[in-house]
Amino acid sequence: MDILLIGGLWLAGSVWDDVASELRALGHRPVPLTLPGQGDGSASATLDDQVAAVLAAVDAAPAKPLVVGHSAACTLAWLAADRRPERVARLALVGGFPSADGESYADFFDLVDGVMPFPGWGPFEGPDSVDLDARARRAFEAAAVPVPAGVVKGVVRLADARRFEVPVVLVCPEYTPAQAREWIDAGDVPELARATHVEYADISSGHWPMLTQPAELARLLAVAAVGT
Repeated sequence: MDILLIGGLWLAGSVWDDVASELRALGHRPVPLTLPGQGDGSASATLDDQVAAVLAAVDAAPAKPLVVGHSAACTLAWLAADRRPERVARLALVGGFPSADGESYADFFDLVDGVMPFPGWGPFEGPDSVDLDARARRAFEAAAVPVPAGVVKGVVRLADARRFEVPVVLVCPEYTPAQAREWIDAGDVPELARATHVEYADISSGHWPMLTQPAELARLLAVAAVGT
């Protein structure tokens, strides 16, 4: 099965290399995406450009793919379900939740010269980065791609209620499935509160399991793919 892999902020498609290798060994066809503005050298990319890249990958798949979004890119995966509900088999959302209609995509940190650079580890100290040692942190910093303002300040637009019918698997890294359920039930994640089929998968990692637990993350994604 085609499994589209969409990394979060600052991540190019290469962040999925180890996961992709494991998925191929499990009989799947991983498709890591390097998003416009996040590895292709474009500082003028917009959220619409990233959505278009994801939709192009969905359309190119020979059959309905599993679309995997990580962190902020959970919203990109959700937008794929909104724009192509009949073409997406299932979503796997890793370490994040989709934004609602009218919200900004990822306007979280300060911009510098029109881009949002990685802000350092301060905002991520604790459960997010507990499994990243000093060497892994240095490698992450060296590879981090500043994200264009046109992406992070882009406004999310959702229109097709059929997105709520696309099955969702929430992969919970730095928080537990119980916490995720609590947030959804409390109305903190309005998009998923309306989803008709949400499953939960736990993984013992920080916010970037593709770096620290690639084999286990691949196994969970393979299970999600079989569930389609």
